[in-house]
Amino acid sequence: MLSKVQVFNTCIALIDEKIQSLEKVLQELTEGIENESKSSAGDKHETSRAMMHNEQEKISKQLLETSLQKGLLEQIGAAPTENEIQLGSFIKTDKGYLFLAIALGKIKVEETDIFVLSNQSPLGYKLMGLKKNESAVINGTTYRVEDFL
Repeated sequence: MLSKVQVFNTCIALIDEKIQSLEKVLQELTEGIENESKSSAGDKHETSRAMMHNEQEKISKQLLETSLQKGLLEQIGAAPTENEIQLGSFIKTDKGYLFLAIALGKIKVEETDIFVLSNQSPLGYKLMGLKKNESAVINGTTYRVEDFL
């Protein structure tokens, strides 16, 4: 049987993996810029360096956003949910499992698909405050809350 702790730990591991990957790319870009700076001057080198700087800024923003997501996830924690859906709820619906936390998308835990979504998403927003056996309709699809895990 799936537990919220397993789902939470999987989310943290995926976020950590993404952070490590982004940090590695950022380090490689920094080294590339340093190597380009050592090369002879010229338009070709200036253009290459500018492109690497742009990429470095983009990766830095992604790293910041991912770090913020991890912080939010850690604040939510893995504590059990009471009797209504709130941020941090791990929900079994008639359409599958949902973890209301951050916008992470579909993950797999013990061969089970779980959709990790934010309370800012249309479905997450509609689910907030629902109790067992209540439903939310989004884009013509009804999601009935079966249980909290």
